[in-house]
Amino acid sequence: MYRFSIGGEEWILRFSPQVYIEAEEKQTILTSILQIGNDLSSFSHGAAFLMFTKKVGAIVFDVERIPSFILTVSNIIPEENWYYDSPPLKQTK
Repeated sequence: MYRFSIGGEEWILRFSPQVYIEAEEKQTILTSILQIGNDLSSFSHGAAFLMFTKKVGAIVFDVERIPSFILTVSNIIPEENWYYDSPPLKQTK
């Protein structure tokens, strides 16, 4: 469990018991959350969102605002388990 502050709000980042990751990956997730910054305040209680990182994969977050500001990592999906209904867009230089 990690505590952090964004936009004057004190948040808790916790990990669901089914999510088994190393401390380094947890730190990567926390750093990524801090980059979202004030956009985090736009999520309402009960909302969920995805974050994609190259190191960890797709991270599923659940948002609680009552009684405290809590983000729960409920699942992590590695890139090899992503499926597309159409080919992903190619990046141009």
